[in-house]
Amino acid sequence: MHTTSRGEEEPSLAAAFTREHHEIDAGIEAYLAATEPEPRRRAAPLRGAMEALRRHIYLEEEIVFPRLPPGPLIMPLMVMRREHGELWRRMDALAADLEDPATGTEGLETACRELLSLLEDHNAKEEPVIYPHLDADLDAEDGARVRELLRTGTLPAGWVCQQA
Repeated sequence: MHTTSRGEEEPSLAAAFTREHHEIDAGIEAYLAATEPEPRRRAAPLRGAMEALRRHIYLEEEIVFPRLPPGPLIMPLMVMRREHGELWRRMDALAADLEDPATGTEGLETACRELLSLLEDHNAKEEPVIYPHLDADLDAEDGARVRELLRTGTLPAGWVCQQA
């Protein structure tokens, strides 16, 4: 646990990143569960989830991954980056479909279910393999920076993940 300047305990970085995974999934699931028949009118939670996922990928690729030990993690990090690229491309396609009135509800919902499936597979690898290193291998300064970005950070304009 990390202690704030007010003496409050914060969850580990691994727990914070895992919680964000669940929040992203919940946004996509909320879109799928909404009863509004017009898919674009119910898209706010989906758009929010995609924005959060893009920022999450940015934090991992630009801040976290470069600070982890390359030796034992070189292959897992390569897999994570490749999967981030696939997730990014799927989000780009889904965002375009949301803007295209010709894309029907079924197509949007199928794309959401596919994105959730990719996230489930990705997170099942990332959480047990990469996340234990967040708290063990990031120094106090980097850990504090990541915590602050988790709370308040935004995706820099124009940033795209390496393998998108």
